[in-house]
Amino acid sequence: MIQIASTPEAGAVTRKPWYRSLYVLVLGAIIAGGLIGHFWPELGKDLKPLGDAFIKLVKMIIAPVIFLTIVTGIAGMTQLRTVGRVFAKAMAYFLFFSTLALVVGMVVAHVVQPGAGMNIDPASLDQSAVQDYVQKSHELTLVGFLLDIIPKTLASPLVGDNILQVLLVAVLFGISLALVGDKGRPVLSLLEALVAPVFRLVHILMRAAPIGAFGAIAFTIGKYGVAMLANLAWLVGAFYLTSLLFVVVILGAVSWACGFSIFRLVRYLKAELLLVLGTSSSESALPSLMEKMERAGASKSVVGLVVPTGYSFNLDGTNIYMTLAALFIAQATNTELSLGHQLALLLVAMLSSKGAAGVTGAGFITLAATLAVVPEVPVAGMALILGVDRFMSECRSLTNFTGNAVATLVVARWENALDRDALDRALNQAPGPIAAAPDPAAGPGDPTRLTAD
Repeated sequence: MIQIASTPEAGAVTRKPWYRSLYVLVLGAIIAGGLIGHFWPELGKDLKPLGDAFIKLVKMIIAPVIFLTIVTGIAGMTQLRTVGRVFAKAMAYFLFFSTLALVVGMVVAHVVQPGAGMNIDPASLDQSAVQDYVQKSHELTLVGFLLDIIPKTLASPLVGDNILQVLLVAVLFGISLALVGDKGRPVLSLLEALVAPVFRLVHILMRAAPIGAFGAIAFTIGKYGVAMLANLAWLVGAFYLTSLLFVVVILGAVSWACGFSIFRLVRYLKAELLLVLGTSSSESALPSLMEKMERAGASKSVVGLVVPTGYSFNLDGTNIYMTLAALFIAQATNTELSLGHQLALLLVAMLSSKGAAGVTGAGFITLAATLAVVPEVPVAGMALILGVDRFMSECRSLTNFTGNAVATLVVARWENALDRDALDRALNQAPGPIAAAPDPAAGPGDPTRLTAD
């Protein structure tokens, strides 16, 4: 947990008993929820509203957190060209590693051959089970996605759930606020003052995290059952192992090159990762990720731009899943794919993964959109993995979340906007005050100075 410093002694670190930490409470809730879902599946399914309610609570606060962080970060910049430079570097990073994730999933599918030997006749599959996802996939177009970024009104993103719309309005408003100079200082002061109560609200809502994780995992196990995993264990195991290797080897190498350890970063974010695991949604930990990245030394402006954008464009776990699952279906149905077909699949997946940004159940929907454009792979084959998709969704969310944390620190380092002392203290969990990297938007009386508790 994190608390706002409000006294002269706020730099001191107060440790809670281990059994009251968010990490332990969420872990205990996941175990308890799993047991209830396994032994009393009907009760587990009835607990679904607990997980849904918590995710809705978190989504309620996401728009204000993103808006305030970005506007106060950009408005205080001395050179507005920095905004474009940070955004360009972030998008270059996202494009490279998202494409790499697609390639990794394809390579693993060829090496492991998870669908080989199943000999499924596509005509025997019940396509009605996936019809809703196919229908939603037809609504995803690149042009429609780009137009959807533009909100109906200036205020509508703050009452909606489209992260990219919030990002667009916040960037434009922050730039405008910076350009008006002294006339905008009262507005900037008000927004900076709002940061403290909004993040305090985040902390209040996070107290319900164990309840949300408990309900979500109880529902998942209760409805789908652990036995479901056994039927497609080879596919699920290959996906989890591939995602783990992607994080440890590829993201680990990037982290090492930038001067920090991926293992220490995972330990630093362990409570948020458990929350993502329990709720099967990386959005449930978005506000906490933004705050922890600032505590780890990344400047407010970089965090504000990279994290929300990454939630839409840096979906490493989803991309691994898409190519791995597509080739699994091809192998299971004995569908031969030429090199040209596979390259087409890769290119379509690159586009469709961006078009589904912010869509609920995006992994399965983007897979449907990809297969619809590459007719050689039968869309009906998605029925084979529908039952275990929920279990793979958890791994997708964990990989996406970790990838965005790494991206934020890497881009901050490229921008020389990373306080290495703060990063070392955070990742090594050393006692003492924790301050974010120097940010032009944060004055001497910045109310968001944070300490660990």
